[in-house]
Amino acid sequence: MKSSFKNALLSAVFTVATVGWNVSAHADGEKYVLIEHSPDSETFWNTVKNGASLAAKEVGAEVTFRNPPTGDLADMVRIIQQTTAEAPSGIIVTIPDADLVGGPIADAVAKGIPVVTMNTGTAEQSKKLGALLHVGQPEFDAGEGAGERAKAAGIKSFLCVNSLFPNVAGEQRCQGFAKGLGVELGKQMIDSGTDAAEIANRVKAYLSANPDTGAVLALGPMTALPTIQALKDNGMAGQIFFATFDLNPDISKAIKDGVINFAIDQQPFLQGYLPVITLTNYLRYGVVPANSVLSGPGFVTKDNIKLVESLAGQYR
Repeated sequence: MKSSFKNALLSAVFTVATVGWNVSAHADGEKYVLIEHSPDSETFWNTVKNGASLAAKEVGAEVTFRNPPTGDLADMVRIIQQTTAEAPSGIIVTIPDADLVGGPIADAVAKGIPVVTMNTGTAEQSKKLGALLHVGQPEFDAGEGAGERAKAAGIKSFLCVNSLFPNVAGEQRCQGFAKGLGVELGKQMIDSGTDAAEIANRVKAYLSANPDTGAVLALGPMTALPTIQALKDNGMAGQIFFATFDLNPDISKAIKDGVINFAIDQQPFLQGYLPVITLTNYLRYGVVPANSVLSGPGFVTKDNIKLVESLAGQYR
């Protein structure tokens, strides 16, 4: 993202902050910590990290990335607490479960550390915790938009392959898709786990038990790629309506091959980039956006995949 775009964005949307943190004008070399909830095996975060790293390079700050290696939210709580004790210049953090991580996030704010939330969570939760703002995709709305597209294609039932438990965003996506279709979610969502072989087996088992299933919704590359394998194994690849959240090169190829109908793009690059810019401009100049930022959803189909495929997994 070019500096000219960054400057135009800042001048267009930033306003003077009135919250109670101490602002140190022109303090270079800020140290930020980005804390997210996913296990090490989740490649989605590479794009977020690229965005944050580029922003840090542009403004002369440093950003460190932390996450619970296995996705254990109790570990995430400890990471937030440990990070708060280190008193970094700012914290960028997800809200996978407000009941679990909300307290530690609010504690960081209470200690005078500026916080920006991103990706998982809502603008309302972010505001309640005292964060500057939230950068992310409204998950229910994204699912609903995807469901409406499926309904327009004649779909009446689906399987939601959810690897995000206990992150509430997963169920929100599935519930939204069901609403878009005009059906109840009921038992159309499975807890797939995060092991690729197990995901494929559970998808095959569900489709075998429910042969009239009209569509499959994967919640990201972690579930989409094993689901593709499952569909190839049972001869359904390219024969069943298939949508997924998020992009990577393999998903881009599946869209071009007609195996996946579309991907829901939440623009993870912006989820990493904008929080670093926000914190830096708040700390240096006392300015912050007046509202949270909706980074998605967008929809990537066979018709527009050429515009984004070379950037998938890096900047998209």
